[in-house]
Amino acid sequence: MRSRISKGLLLALPLVTIGLIWGHGIGSARRARTQSETSAKSAAPPQQLSLEGQASLRAIIQAGNLTDLRWPDFSDYGKHAQKFYDSYAYSLPWVRGMEPTAQAREAIAVLLKADQKGLSAEDYDGPRWTERLGKLKPAAPRPSEADAVRFDAALTVCVMRYVSDLHIGKVNPKHFDFGLDVEAKKYDLPEFLKENVVNASDVAAVLAQVEPPYPGYRRTIQALHTYLELAGKDDGEQLPGAKKTIAPGDSYPGVPRLIRLLRLVGDLSADTTVPADGTVYQGPLVDAIKSFQRRLGREPDGRISAQTLADLNVPLSRRVRQMQLTLERWRWLPLAYQKSPIVANVPEFHLRAYDENFKIAVTMNVVVGKAYGHNTPVFSDTMQYVIFRPYWSVPYSIARAEFLPHIARDPDYLEKKGYEVVDSRQEVVASGTVTADVIEQLRAGKLFIRQKPGPKNSLGLVKFIFPNNYDVYFHDTPEHELFSKSRRDFSHGCIRLEKPADLAVWVLRNNPGWNMERVLAAMNGDKTQQVNLAHPIPVLIVYATVIVTEDGVVHFYDDIYGHDASLEKVLAKGYPYPG
Repeated sequence: MRSRISKGLLLALPLVTIGLIWGHGIGSARRARTQSETSAKSAAPPQQLSLEGQASLRAIIQAGNLTDLRWPDFSDYGKHAQKFYDSYAYSLPWVRGMEPTAQAREAIAVLLKADQKGLSAEDYDGPRWTERLGKLKPAAPRPSEADAVRFDAALTVCVMRYVSDLHIGKVNPKHFDFGLDVEAKKYDLPEFLKENVVNASDVAAVLAQVEPPYPGYRRTIQALHTYLELAGKDDGEQLPGAKKTIAPGDSYPGVPRLIRLLRLVGDLSADTTVPADGTVYQGPLVDAIKSFQRRLGREPDGRISAQTLADLNVPLSRRVRQMQLTLERWRWLPLAYQKSPIVANVPEFHLRAYDENFKIAVTMNVVVGKAYGHNTPVFSDTMQYVIFRPYWSVPYSIARAEFLPHIARDPDYLEKKGYEVVDSRQEVVASGTVTADVIEQLRAGKLFIRQKPGPKNSLGLVKFIFPNNYDVYFHDTPEHELFSKSRRDFSHGCIRLEKPADLAVWVLRNNPGWNMERVLAAMNGDKTQQVNLAHPIPVLIVYATVIVTEDGVVHFYDDIYGHDASLEKVLAKGYPYPG
Protein backbone atom coordinates (compact mmCIF):
# COMPACT_ATOMS: atom_id res chain seq x y z
CA MET A 1 0.00 0.00 0.00
CA ARG A 2 1.34 3.40 -0.98
CA SER A 3 0.45 6.77 0.49
CA ARG A 4 -2.78 7.47 -1.31
CA ILE A 5 -6.09 9.21 -0.93
CA SER A 6 -9.10 6.99 -0.49
CA LYS A 7 -10.53 6.01 -3.86
CA GLY A 8 -13.93 6.68 -2.40
CA LEU A 9 -12.97 10.29 -1.85
CA LEU A 10 -11.76 10.60 -5.43
CA LEU A 11 -14.96 9.04 -6.78
CA ALA A 12 -16.87 11.64 -4.81
CA LEU A 13 -15.42 14.31 -7.08
CA PRO A 14 -17.04 13.63 -10.48
CA LEU A 15 -16.38 15.77 -13.49
CA VAL A 16 -19.74 17.44 -13.03
CA THR A 17 -18.23 19.11 -9.96
CA ILE A 18 -15.52 20.51 -12.17
CA GLY A 19 -18.18 21.69 -14.59
CA LEU A 20 -19.97 23.60 -11.85
CA ILE A 21 -17.02 25.93 -11.52
CA TRP A 22 -15.96 26.11 -15.17
CA GLY A 23 -15.07 29.59 -16.31
CA HIS A 24 -13.28 30.46 -13.04
CA GLY A 25 -16.54 30.50 -11.11
CA ILE A 26 -18.24 33.35 -12.99
CA GLY A 27 -20.88 31.11 -14.58
CA SER A 28 -21.64 29.40 -11.30
CA ALA A 29 -21.72 32.74 -9.53
CA ARG A 30 -24.44 33.86 -11.92
CA ARG A 31 -26.38 30.67 -11.31
CA ALA A 32 -26.06 31.20 -7.58
CA ARG A 33 -27.40 34.72 -8.04
CA THR A 34 -30.87 33.36 -8.79
CA GLN A 35 -30.95 31.70 -5.40
CA SER A 36 -29.64 34.85 -3.75
CA GLU A 37 -32.24 37.06 -5.43
CA THR A 38 -35.01 34.66 -4.41
CA SER A 39 -33.81 34.78 -0.80
CA ALA A 40 -33.46 38.56 -0.94
CA LYS A 41 -37.14 39.03 -1.77
CA SER A 42 -38.19 37.53 1.54
CA ALA A 43 -35.24 38.70 3.64
CA ALA A 44 -35.50 41.50 6.18
CA PRO A 45 -33.75 44.73 5.19
CA PRO A 46 -30.16 45.36 6.30
CA GLN A 47 -29.70 46.82 9.77
CA GLN A 48 -30.12 50.58 9.53
CA LEU A 49 -27.69 52.76 11.47
CA SER A 50 -27.96 56.06 13.23
CA LEU A 51 -25.96 58.96 11.83
CA GLU A 52 -23.38 58.26 14.52
CA GLY A 53 -23.26 54.60 13.54
CA GLN A 54 -22.84 55.45 9.85
CA ALA A 55 -20.01 57.84 10.71
CA SER A 56 -18.30 55.13 12.72
CA LEU A 57 -18.57 52.64 9.85
CA ARG A 58 -17.30 55.21 7.34
CA ALA A 59 -14.34 55.99 9.57
CA ILE A 60 -13.36 52.30 9.72
CA ILE A 61 -13.66 51.85 5.97
CA GLN A 62 -11.81 55.06 5.11
CA ALA A 63 -8.99 54.19 7.50
CA GLY A 64 -8.68 50.70 6.01
CA ASN A 65 -7.95 49.51 9.51
CA LEU A 66 -9.94 47.65 12.15
CA THR A 67 -8.13 46.83 15.38
CA ASP A 68 -10.54 43.94 16.08
CA LEU A 69 -9.05 41.93 13.22
CA ARG A 70 -6.19 39.46 13.50
CA TRP A 71 -4.64 41.43 10.61
CA PRO A 72 -6.01 44.96 11.21
CA ASP A 73 -4.66 46.61 8.04
CA PHE A 74 -7.13 45.99 5.21
CA SER A 75 -6.08 48.98 3.11
CA ASP A 76 -5.63 46.70 0.09
CA TYR A 77 -9.38 45.95 0.31
CA GLY A 78 -10.36 49.50 1.25
CA LYS A 79 -11.89 50.44 -2.12
CA HIS A 80 -13.77 47.15 -2.25
CA ALA A 81 -15.20 47.68 1.23
CA GLN A 82 -16.16 51.26 0.40
CA LYS A 83 -18.00 50.22 -2.77
CA PHE A 84 -19.73 47.42 -0.87
CA TYR A 85 -21.07 49.69 1.88
CA ASP A 86 -21.87 52.49 -0.56
CA SER A 87 -24.25 50.05 -2.27
CA TYR A 88 -26.03 49.56 1.07
CA ALA A 89 -26.07 53.27 1.97
CA TYR A 90 -23.93 52.36 4.99
CA SER A 91 -26.38 49.98 6.58
CA LEU A 92 -25.25 46.54 7.82
CA PRO A 93 -25.98 43.68 5.36
CA TRP A 94 -24.80 40.95 7.76
CA VAL A 95 -27.04 42.13 10.62
CA ARG A 96 -30.86 42.23 10.80
CA GLY A 97 -32.70 43.30 13.92
CA MET A 98 -29.35 43.56 15.73
CA GLU A 99 -28.86 39.83 15.14
CA PRO A 100 -26.38 38.18 12.72
CA THR A 101 -28.14 36.90 9.63
CA ALA A 102 -28.27 33.19 8.86
CA GLN A 103 -25.87 33.93 6.00
CA ALA A 104 -23.45 35.65 8.37
CA ARG A 105 -23.41 32.58 10.58
CA GLU A 106 -22.93 30.30 7.57
CA ALA A 107 -20.07 32.45 6.31
CA ILE A 108 -18.38 32.32 9.72
CA ALA A 109 -18.75 28.53 9.74
CA VAL A 110 -16.93 28.41 6.38
CA LEU A 111 -14.16 30.69 7.64
CA LEU A 112 -13.66 28.42 10.65
CA LYS A 113 -12.96 25.53 8.26
CA ALA A 114 -10.40 27.42 6.17
CA ASP A 115 -7.65 24.98 7.20
CA GLN A 116 -9.38 22.31 5.10
CA LYS A 117 -8.64 24.43 2.03
CA GLY A 118 -4.97 24.84 2.79
CA LEU A 119 -5.60 28.27 4.33
CA SER A 120 -5.67 29.25 8.00
CA ALA A 121 -8.82 29.95 9.99
CA GLU A 122 -6.71 32.28 12.14
CA ASP A 123 -6.26 34.59 9.14
CA TYR A 124 -10.04 35.03 8.99
CA ASP A 125 -10.39 35.70 12.72
CA GLY A 126 -11.30 32.11 13.66
CA PRO A 127 -11.12 32.44 17.48
CA ARG A 128 -12.63 35.94 17.52
CA TRP A 129 -16.07 35.13 16.14
CA THR A 130 -17.47 33.56 19.30
CA GLU A 131 -16.92 36.77 21.27
CA ARG A 132 -18.35 38.93 18.48
CA LEU A 133 -21.46 36.78 18.18
CA GLY A 134 -21.85 36.97 21.95
CA LYS A 135 -22.26 40.74 21.75
CA LEU A 136 -25.28 40.56 19.43
CA LYS A 137 -28.75 39.10 19.73
CA PRO A 138 -29.89 36.62 20.81
CA ALA A 139 -26.85 36.15 23.07
CA ALA A 140 -26.91 39.79 24.21
CA PRO A 141 -30.33 41.28 25.07
CA ARG A 142 -29.18 44.86 24.47
CA PRO A 143 -26.40 44.86 21.87
CA SER A 144 -24.71 48.14 21.09
CA GLU A 145 -24.70 49.65 17.63
CA ALA A 146 -20.90 49.97 17.86
CA ASP A 147 -20.54 46.22 18.32
CA ALA A 148 -22.83 45.55 15.34
CA VAL A 149 -20.78 47.93 13.17
CA ARG A 150 -17.50 46.29 14.06
CA PHE A 151 -18.98 42.80 13.59
CA ASP A 152 -20.29 43.66 10.14
CA ALA A 153 -17.07 45.37 8.99
CA ALA A 154 -14.95 42.48 10.27
CA LEU A 155 -17.07 39.90 8.45
CA THR A 156 -17.02 41.87 5.21
CA VAL A 157 -13.22 42.11 5.24
CA CYS A 158 -12.74 38.47 6.23
CA VAL A 159 -15.12 37.13 3.59
CA MET A 160 -13.52 39.31 0.91
CA ARG A 161 -10.09 38.05 1.93
CA TYR A 162 -11.28 34.46 1.96
CA VAL A 163 -12.91 34.64 -1.47
CA SER A 164 -9.88 36.29 -3.00
CA ASP A 165 -7.39 33.97 -1.28
CA LEU A 166 -9.29 30.86 -2.31
CA HIS A 167 -9.80 32.02 -5.89
CA ILE A 168 -6.50 33.64 -6.92
CA GLY A 169 -4.20 33.04 -3.94
CA LYS A 170 -2.89 35.36 -1.27
CA VAL A 171 0.26 36.61 -3.00
CA ASN A 172 0.41 37.88 -6.57
CA PRO A 173 2.78 35.52 -8.46
CA LYS A 174 4.35 38.53 -10.17
CA HIS A 175 5.94 39.34 -6.81
CA PHE A 176 8.21 36.36 -7.47
CA ASP A 177 8.77 37.33 -11.12
CA PHE A 178 6.58 34.46 -12.25
CA GLY A 179 4.92 34.89 -15.63
CA LEU A 180 1.42 34.13 -14.35
CA ASP A 181 -1.33 36.75 -14.48
CA VAL A 182 -4.22 36.52 -12.01
CA GLU A 183 -5.82 39.82 -13.06
CA ALA A 184 -8.23 38.23 -15.53
CA LYS A 185 -9.50 35.89 -12.80
CA LYS A 186 -10.27 38.54 -10.19
CA TYR A 187 -13.82 38.99 -9.01
CA ASP A 188 -15.51 42.32 -8.46
CA LEU A 189 -15.62 41.51 -4.75
CA PRO A 190 -18.32 44.02 -3.67
CA GLU A 191 -20.63 42.80 -6.41
CA PHE A 192 -19.79 39.16 -5.76
CA LEU A 193 -20.63 39.42 -2.08
CA LYS A 194 -23.80 41.41 -2.60
CA GLU A 195 -25.18 39.38 -5.49
CA ASN A 196 -24.08 35.90 -4.44
CA VAL A 197 -23.32 35.67 -0.72
CA VAL A 198 -25.19 38.15 1.50
CA ASN A 199 -28.62 36.68 0.73
CA ALA A 200 -27.59 33.22 -0.48
CA SER A 201 -29.70 30.22 0.41
CA ASP A 202 -26.49 28.16 0.73
CA VAL A 203 -23.42 30.27 1.51
CA ALA A 204 -21.08 27.29 1.75
CA ALA A 205 -22.03 26.11 -1.75
CA VAL A 206 -21.44 29.56 -3.22
CA LEU A 207 -18.04 29.94 -1.57
CA ALA A 208 -17.00 26.43 -2.63
CA GLN A 209 -17.50 27.46 -6.24
CA VAL A 210 -14.72 30.04 -6.17
CA GLU A 211 -12.03 27.35 -5.90
CA PRO A 212 -9.86 26.32 -8.87
CA PRO A 213 -11.66 23.71 -11.00
CA TYR A 214 -8.63 21.55 -11.72
CA PRO A 215 -8.66 17.84 -10.80
CA GLY A 216 -5.07 18.03 -9.52
CA TYR A 217 -6.09 20.77 -7.11
CA ARG A 218 -8.99 18.67 -5.84
CA ARG A 219 -6.74 15.69 -5.29
CA THR A 220 -4.28 17.85 -3.36
CA ILE A 221 -7.10 19.12 -1.14
CA GLN A 222 -8.07 15.53 -0.33
CA ALA A 223 -4.43 14.64 0.37
CA LEU A 224 -4.23 17.64 2.69
CA HIS A 225 -7.18 16.33 4.70
CA THR A 226 -5.46 12.94 4.96
CA TYR A 227 -2.13 14.40 6.07
CA LEU A 228 -3.73 16.76 8.58
CA GLU A 229 -5.20 13.65 10.19
CA LEU A 230 -1.92 11.71 9.94
CA ALA A 231 0.05 14.59 11.47
CA GLY A 232 -2.30 14.49 14.44
CA LYS A 233 -1.78 10.77 14.89
CA ASP A 234 2.01 10.68 14.51
CA ASP A 235 4.12 10.78 17.65
CA GLY A 236 6.86 12.69 15.81
CA GLU A 237 9.67 10.42 16.97
CA GLN A 238 12.87 10.97 14.99
CA LEU A 239 14.67 7.96 13.57
CA PRO A 240 18.17 7.49 14.99
CA GLY A 241 21.13 8.35 12.79
CA ALA A 242 23.42 5.75 11.26
CA LYS A 243 27.16 5.82 10.60
CA LYS A 244 26.71 4.18 7.21
CA THR A 245 23.96 3.38 4.73
CA ILE A 246 21.58 0.74 6.09
CA ALA A 247 21.29 -2.17 3.66
CA PRO A 248 18.72 -4.97 3.66
CA GLY A 249 19.69 -7.47 6.35
CA ASP A 250 21.40 -4.88 8.55
CA SER A 251 20.49 -4.38 12.17
CA TYR A 252 18.99 -0.95 12.90
CA PRO A 253 17.50 0.20 16.22
CA GLY A 254 15.01 2.47 14.42
CA VAL A 255 13.09 -0.42 12.87
CA PRO A 256 10.06 -0.18 15.25
CA ARG A 257 9.65 3.54 14.48
CA LEU A 258 10.20 2.80 10.79
CA ILE A 259 7.33 0.31 10.85
CA ARG A 260 4.96 2.73 12.57
CA LEU A 261 5.80 5.60 10.21
CA LEU A 262 5.60 3.58 6.99
CA ARG A 263 2.28 2.07 8.06
CA LEU A 264 0.93 5.52 8.89
CA VAL A 265 1.80 7.07 5.50
CA GLY A 266 0.69 3.98 3.59
CA ASP A 267 3.95 2.63 2.19
CA LEU A 268 3.68 -0.44 4.44
CA SER A 269 0.31 -2.10 4.17
CA ALA A 270 -1.62 -2.51 7.41
CA ASP A 271 -2.10 -6.23 6.74
CA THR A 272 1.62 -6.90 6.16
CA THR A 273 3.12 -8.95 8.96
CA VAL A 274 6.37 -7.63 10.41
CA PRO A 275 7.80 -8.16 13.91
CA ALA A 276 6.89 -5.04 15.88
CA ASP A 277 9.91 -5.31 18.16
CA GLY A 278 12.47 -6.49 15.62
CA THR A 279 15.64 -4.61 14.77
CA VAL A 280 16.59 -6.20 11.45
CA TYR A 281 15.84 -4.18 8.33
CA GLN A 282 14.50 -6.78 5.91
CA GLY A 283 11.59 -8.20 3.92
CA PRO A 284 8.45 -6.06 3.48
CA LEU A 285 10.17 -3.10 5.12
CA VAL A 286 12.63 -2.91 2.22
CA ASP A 287 9.75 -2.83 -0.28
CA ALA A 288 8.05 -0.14 1.80
CA ILE A 289 11.19 2.00 1.73
CA LYS A 290 11.37 1.60 -2.05
CA SER A 291 7.77 2.83 -2.27
CA PHE A 292 8.63 5.77 -0.02
CA GLN A 293 11.69 6.61 -2.12
CA ARG A 294 9.68 6.53 -5.35
CA ARG A 295 7.15 8.94 -3.88
CA LEU A 296 9.93 11.41 -3.13
CA GLY A 297 11.58 11.17 -6.53
CA ARG A 298 14.59 9.25 -5.20
CA GLU A 299 16.32 6.22 -6.61
CA PRO A 300 14.22 3.32 -5.20
CA ASP A 301 17.15 1.13 -4.17
CA GLY A 302 15.74 0.12 -0.78
CA ARG A 303 18.86 1.30 1.03
CA ILE A 304 18.47 3.80 3.88
CA SER A 305 21.09 6.39 3.06
CA ALA A 306 21.58 9.69 4.88
CA GLN A 307 19.22 11.27 2.31
CA THR A 308 16.51 8.68 2.85
CA LEU A 309 16.88 9.00 6.62
CA ALA A 310 16.53 12.79 6.34
CA ASP A 311 13.41 12.32 4.18
CA LEU A 312 11.88 9.94 6.72
CA ASN A 313 12.52 12.40 9.53
CA VAL A 314 10.66 15.28 7.86
CA PRO A 315 7.71 15.94 10.21
CA LEU A 316 4.29 15.23 8.72
CA SER A 317 3.32 18.77 9.71
CA ARG A 318 6.01 19.93 7.28
CA ARG A 319 4.42 17.82 4.54
CA VAL A 320 1.14 19.58 5.33
CA ARG A 321 2.90 22.90 4.85
CA GLN A 322 4.23 21.77 1.48
CA MET A 323 0.66 21.04 0.42
CA GLN A 324 -0.52 24.44 1.59
CA LEU A 325 2.18 26.17 -0.46
CA THR A 326 1.37 24.02 -3.49
CA LEU A 327 -2.34 24.84 -3.19
CA GLU A 328 -1.47 28.55 -3.17
CA ARG A 329 0.25 28.07 -6.52
CA TRP A 330 -2.66 26.07 -7.93
CA ARG A 331 -4.78 29.19 -7.37
CA TRP A 332 -2.46 31.24 -9.59
CA LEU A 333 -3.07 29.13 -12.69
CA PRO A 334 -4.69 30.83 -15.70
CA LEU A 335 -8.00 30.06 -17.35
CA ALA A 336 -6.21 28.63 -20.40
CA TYR A 337 -5.31 25.61 -18.28
CA GLN A 338 -8.81 24.33 -19.01
CA LYS A 339 -8.01 23.71 -22.70
CA SER A 340 -5.90 20.56 -23.12
CA PRO A 341 -2.68 22.00 -21.70
CA ILE A 342 0.89 20.79 -21.56
CA VAL A 343 2.18 21.11 -18.00
CA ALA A 344 5.82 20.78 -16.95
CA ASN A 345 6.42 20.64 -13.20
CA VAL A 346 9.97 21.76 -12.43
CA PRO A 347 10.68 20.13 -9.02
CA GLU A 348 9.19 16.86 -10.26
CA PHE A 349 11.25 16.90 -13.49
CA HIS A 350 8.15 15.72 -15.30
CA LEU A 351 5.80 16.76 -18.12
CA ARG A 352 2.20 15.82 -18.81
CA ALA A 353 -0.03 16.66 -21.75
CA TYR A 354 -3.76 16.51 -21.02
CA ASP A 355 -6.70 15.84 -23.30
CA GLU A 356 -10.01 17.70 -23.33
CA ASN A 357 -11.23 15.71 -20.31
CA PHE A 358 -8.11 16.34 -18.18
CA LYS A 359 -6.91 12.80 -18.81
CA ILE A 360 -3.18 12.35 -19.37
CA ALA A 361 -2.42 11.87 -23.05
CA VAL A 362 1.39 12.02 -22.93
CA THR A 363 3.76 11.86 -19.97
CA MET A 364 7.54 11.86 -19.68
CA ASN A 365 10.59 12.80 -17.66
CA VAL A 366 12.27 16.12 -18.40
CA VAL A 367 15.52 17.93 -17.67
CA VAL A 368 15.14 21.48 -16.30
CA GLY A 369 17.40 24.43 -15.55
CA LYS A 370 20.25 24.15 -13.09
CA ALA A 371 19.39 25.17 -9.54
CA TYR A 372 22.27 27.63 -9.44
CA GLY A 373 22.10 30.40 -12.00
CA HIS A 374 19.92 28.81 -14.67
CA ASN A 375 16.46 28.37 -13.11
CA THR A 376 13.68 27.40 -15.47
CA PRO A 377 11.12 30.22 -15.08
CA VAL A 378 7.52 29.72 -13.98
CA PHE A 379 5.05 31.07 -16.54
CA SER A 380 2.24 30.29 -18.97
CA ASP A 381 2.09 30.78 -22.71
CA THR A 382 0.80 29.16 -25.88
CA MET A 383 2.61 26.69 -28.15
CA GLN A 384 2.46 27.91 -31.74
CA TYR A 385 4.75 25.72 -33.84
CA VAL A 386 7.26 22.88 -34.00
CA ILE A 387 10.66 22.94 -35.71
CA PHE A 388 12.19 19.70 -36.92
CA ARG A 389 15.97 19.51 -37.22
CA PRO A 390 16.48 22.93 -35.62
CA TYR A 391 19.55 25.09 -35.50
CA TRP A 392 20.66 26.11 -32.04
CA SER A 393 21.39 29.81 -31.72
CA VAL A 394 23.83 30.00 -28.84
CA PRO A 395 22.81 32.70 -26.34
CA TYR A 396 25.39 35.48 -26.01
CA SER A 397 26.01 34.72 -22.33
CA ILE A 398 26.86 31.11 -23.13
CA ALA A 399 28.92 32.07 -26.20
CA ARG A 400 30.97 34.53 -24.18
CA ALA A 401 31.52 32.26 -21.17
CA GLU A 402 31.84 28.86 -22.81
CA PHE A 403 32.72 29.26 -26.50
CA LEU A 404 35.01 32.26 -26.91
CA PRO A 405 37.75 30.87 -24.64
CA HIS A 406 37.83 27.69 -26.78
CA ILE A 407 37.86 29.67 -30.03
CA ALA A 408 40.70 31.87 -28.79
CA ARG A 409 42.79 28.75 -28.18
CA ASP A 410 41.69 26.96 -31.34
CA PRO A 411 40.31 29.00 -34.27
CA ASP A 412 38.95 25.77 -35.81
CA TYR A 413 36.98 24.84 -32.68
CA LEU A 414 33.56 25.74 -34.12
CA GLU A 415 34.06 23.77 -37.33
CA LYS A 416 35.18 20.69 -35.39
CA LYS A 417 32.12 20.85 -33.17
CA GLY A 418 29.56 21.54 -35.90
CA TYR A 419 28.99 25.25 -35.29
CA GLU A 420 29.11 28.29 -37.57
CA VAL A 421 29.10 32.08 -37.24
CA VAL A 422 26.11 34.05 -38.58
CA ASP A 423 25.02 37.66 -38.72
CA SER A 424 21.74 39.17 -37.49
CA ARG A 425 20.00 37.92 -40.67
CA GLN A 426 21.17 34.37 -39.93
CA GLU A 427 23.47 34.42 -42.97
CA VAL A 428 26.66 32.41 -42.56
CA VAL A 429 29.78 34.53 -42.03
CA ALA A 430 32.25 31.79 -41.11
CA SER A 431 31.90 28.02 -41.08
CA GLY A 432 35.61 27.19 -40.90
CA THR A 433 38.53 28.91 -39.22
CA VAL A 434 37.45 31.89 -37.13
CA THR A 435 39.58 35.00 -37.67
CA ALA A 436 40.60 37.52 -35.00
CA ASP A 437 38.19 40.07 -36.53
CA VAL A 438 35.28 37.63 -36.29
CA ILE A 439 36.19 36.84 -32.67
CA GLU A 440 36.04 40.55 -31.83
CA GLN A 441 32.62 40.88 -33.46
CA LEU A 442 31.42 37.84 -31.55
CA ARG A 443 32.71 39.36 -28.33
CA ALA A 444 30.92 42.63 -29.18
CA GLY A 445 27.64 40.81 -29.86
CA LYS A 446 27.58 41.82 -33.54
CA LEU A 447 27.92 38.24 -34.80
CA PHE A 448 26.45 35.06 -33.41
CA ILE A 449 27.19 31.36 -33.06
CA ARG A 450 24.74 28.69 -34.09
CA GLN A 451 24.94 24.91 -34.16
CA LYS A 452 24.07 23.05 -37.35
CA PRO A 453 21.09 20.63 -37.32
CA GLY A 454 21.61 16.96 -36.66
CA PRO A 455 21.73 14.27 -33.98
CA LYS A 456 24.54 16.05 -32.10
CA ASN A 457 22.71 19.38 -31.99
CA SER A 458 22.10 20.50 -28.41
CA LEU A 459 18.38 20.82 -29.20
CA GLY A 460 18.24 17.35 -30.67
CA LEU A 461 16.00 16.77 -33.66
CA VAL A 462 12.93 18.80 -32.72
CA LYS A 463 11.94 21.80 -30.63
CA PHE A 464 8.55 23.14 -29.56
CA ILE A 465 8.04 26.89 -29.56
CA PHE A 466 5.69 28.88 -27.34
CA PRO A 467 7.01 32.44 -27.82
CA ASN A 468 7.79 34.04 -24.45
CA ASN A 469 9.95 36.70 -22.85
CA TYR A 470 12.18 34.10 -21.24
CA ASP A 471 13.26 32.47 -24.53
CA VAL A 472 12.42 29.07 -23.04
CA TYR A 473 11.10 26.13 -25.04
CA PHE A 474 10.85 22.33 -25.06
CA HIS A 475 13.37 20.36 -27.08
CA ASP A 476 14.98 17.02 -27.79
CA THR A 477 18.53 16.34 -26.59
CA PRO A 478 21.44 14.07 -27.55
CA GLU A 479 22.16 13.49 -23.83
CA HIS A 480 19.52 10.85 -23.16
CA GLU A 481 21.50 9.31 -20.30
CA LEU A 482 20.46 12.24 -18.08
CA PHE A 483 16.85 11.01 -17.96
CA SER A 484 17.88 7.99 -15.88
CA LYS A 485 19.02 10.23 -13.02
CA SER A 486 16.59 10.95 -10.18
CA ARG A 487 17.51 14.65 -10.02
CA ARG A 488 17.50 16.29 -13.44
CA ASP A 489 18.42 19.97 -13.26
CA PHE A 490 21.16 20.19 -15.89
CA SER A 491 20.02 22.67 -18.55
CA HIS A 492 20.51 26.43 -19.02
CA GLY A 493 16.77 26.97 -18.49
CA CYS A 494 15.00 25.28 -21.41
CA ILE A 495 13.26 21.94 -20.88
CA ARG A 496 14.67 18.80 -22.47
CA LEU A 497 12.24 16.02 -23.34
CA GLU A 498 12.65 12.30 -22.79
CA LYS A 499 10.16 11.37 -25.56
CA PRO A 500 10.06 14.29 -28.02
CA ALA A 501 8.53 12.28 -30.87
CA ASP A 502 5.55 11.33 -28.68
CA LEU A 503 4.93 14.97 -27.83
CA ALA A 504 5.29 15.99 -31.48
CA VAL A 505 2.64 13.48 -32.58
CA TRP A 506 0.30 14.73 -29.86
CA VAL A 507 0.69 18.48 -30.49
CA LEU A 508 0.26 17.88 -34.25
CA ARG A 509 -2.76 15.60 -33.85
CA ASN A 510 -5.01 18.20 -35.48
CA ASN A 511 -2.60 18.71 -38.37
CA PRO A 512 -3.62 16.17 -41.07
CA GLY A 513 -1.11 13.44 -41.80
CA TRP A 514 1.24 13.99 -38.86
CA ASN A 515 1.45 10.49 -37.44
CA MET A 516 4.48 8.92 -35.76
CA GLU A 517 5.94 7.74 -39.06
CA ARG A 518 5.90 11.23 -40.52
CA VAL A 519 7.26 12.81 -37.33
CA LEU A 520 10.21 10.41 -37.25
CA ALA A 521 10.85 11.05 -40.94
CA ALA A 522 10.95 14.80 -40.30
CA MET A 523 13.27 14.35 -37.30
CA ASN A 524 15.65 12.20 -39.31
CA GLY A 525 15.34 14.02 -42.65
CA ASP A 526 17.80 16.35 -44.30
CA LYS A 527 16.15 19.74 -43.90
CA THR A 528 14.96 22.14 -41.22
CA GLN A 529 11.15 22.30 -41.21
CA GLN A 530 8.68 24.47 -39.30
CA VAL A 531 5.14 23.19 -38.78
CA ASN A 532 2.55 25.58 -37.38
CA LEU A 533 -0.01 23.99 -35.06
CA ALA A 534 -3.56 23.83 -36.38
CA HIS A 535 -4.70 24.77 -32.87
CA PRO A 536 -2.32 26.54 -30.44
CA ILE A 537 -1.88 24.71 -27.14
CA PRO A 538 -1.64 26.22 -23.62
CA VAL A 539 1.70 25.57 -21.94
CA LEU A 540 2.31 25.86 -18.22
CA ILE A 541 5.67 25.72 -16.51
CA VAL A 542 4.76 25.24 -12.85
CA TYR A 543 6.50 24.70 -9.53
CA ALA A 544 4.76 22.23 -7.22
CA THR A 545 6.65 20.27 -4.59
CA VAL A 546 3.58 18.09 -3.97
CA ILE A 547 1.83 16.12 -6.70
CA VAL A 548 -1.10 13.78 -6.16
CA THR A 549 -1.35 11.52 -9.16
CA GLU A 550 -4.55 10.15 -10.66
CA ASP A 551 -4.21 6.94 -8.62
CA GLY A 552 -4.23 8.95 -5.41
CA VAL A 553 -0.55 8.50 -4.55
CA VAL A 554 1.02 11.51 -2.83
CA HIS A 555 4.48 12.54 -4.06
CA PHE A 556 6.82 15.06 -2.44
CA TYR A 557 9.74 16.80 -4.16
CA ASP A 558 12.67 18.95 -3.12
CA ASP A 559 12.38 22.73 -3.18
CA ILE A 560 15.26 22.88 -5.67
CA TYR A 561 14.97 26.61 -6.44
CA GLY A 562 13.90 27.75 -2.97
CA HIS A 563 10.50 28.97 -4.22
CA ASP A 564 8.67 27.29 -1.34
CA ALA A 565 10.95 29.00 1.15
CA SER A 566 10.40 32.41 -0.51
CA LEU A 567 6.62 31.99 -0.56
CA GLU A 568 6.54 30.86 3.05
CA LYS A 569 8.56 33.90 4.10
CA VAL A 570 6.12 36.29 2.41
CA LEU A 571 3.07 34.51 3.84
CA ALA A 572 4.50 34.69 7.36
CA LYS A 573 4.27 38.50 7.27
CA GLY A 574 0.47 38.43 7.07
CA TYR A 575 -1.90 40.88 5.39
CA PRO A 576 -1.63 42.93 3.32
CA TYR A 577 0.23 40.64 0.92
CA PRO A 578 2.11 41.87 -2.18
CA GLY A 579 -0.48 42.50 -4.89
